[in-house]
Amino acid sequence: MCCLRQFLYPSEEGSYKLIRFLVERLSDSSEVGGKAGPEGVNDERKEKEGSSGSNLEDQTTGDKEPDLSRDKVRVKLDKLTLKSEVPEISVNDVRTSSTGRFNKDRQTNVFSGNHSTEKVQNQEQLLMEEVKAKTSELEEELELVKEAADMAFDVHHSIELHLEKLNELVDVRRHHLGELTSQWEAVRKPLEAKKESLQVSVYANNPYTQEKLRKLKDYELEKESILFKIRKREEELSKLSTDLEKQPKLASRKSYIERVKEITKNSPKQEADIEQILKDTRELQLESNSIQERLHRTYAVVDEMVFREAKKDAVGKQAYRLLTSIHKCFEQIREKILATDRIRREVGEHEKKLAAMASRSLNVDKLQADLDAIRRENQYLEKCLQDQ
Repeated sequence: MCCLRQFLYPSEEGSYKLIRFLVERLSDSSEVGGKAGPEGVNDERKEKEGSSGSNLEDQTTGDKEPDLSRDKVRVKLDKLTLKSEVPEISVNDVRTSSTGRFNKDRQTNVFSGNHSTEKVQNQEQLLMEEVKAKTSELEEELELVKEAADMAFDVHHSIELHLEKLNELVDVRRHHLGELTSQWEAVRKPLEAKKESLQVSVYANNPYTQEKLRKLKDYELEKESILFKIRKREEELSKLSTDLEKQPKLASRKSYIERVKEITKNSPKQEADIEQILKDTRELQLESNSIQERLHRTYAVVDEMVFREAKKDAVGKQAYRLLTSIHKCFEQIREKILATDRIRREVGEHEKKLAAMASRSLNVDKLQADLDAIRRENQYLEKCLQDQ
């Protein structure tokens, strides 16, 4: 308890001793901070030992000389503090400033070096990719030029054969592209459905965003319909272009005019022939009707006579049976002759049509288009004549 009281409330002599001890420690630490190397360490150790010894001596002397004046101690304390503060501040400032500057310079140098290295590597990678792309393009162009030269200087095969092969390759690529498009559509639709469900779940609590999402869906549907129509029209255009290339060259307008003139010139003769054929047909029909009527009357008379005789004896009955069977057979023969004649006429007509189709390539759409063009041209000429 006594020691605690002396520590909390020291006497004047004890405070002077403590101040003197602290000042000497400060001076020793400042002198040790200016030294370096193993010699400095040894000197520091020696000075520590000396300082400890001096402190002990001071303590003993302080114990022996309690009547030391207050002014002397204060002057000595001021001198020691001035001597010790200046080197301590300078050494610590130099040390901290030099280490901080070195660390900052080192960090900046390392960062700038890494950044410049990454930049150079990226530029080198970009240049290598550009060179590879250019090289591949040039190689493809060289292969195409070689193939074109081989086709041009090929004596054994004609250019048309090579064109057919190229068209086949184009068709195969187009078919492959269509398959890839269908596969992409099969993958795209579930992804879009998932996207729409996620959008609906995200924007479910906001009516404004729901309205925007609905408008966006409408626009997307309209865009899809427009793209579908465009693709359909492009397919139709490609198909019509190929059909147009396959079609033979159209005849001149003069040839159509000559054909129309020839038809109009032969029309009176054809009408006369048609009238003659109709007249002959009517005469033959009248003759056939008269013969059939005579035959029916003759059959009715014979049938009545044989029927009367059949009532008298068995021979008459047998004759009547033979007459009816003959009548039926002749009726069947007549029907078969008429059917055969009709079939023969139809066969002749079909043979004529086949011969006409074989002699010239008949295209109904082409003929209809030509007829419409001729009609428009005639209307235009009539209008010009009326204006004149």
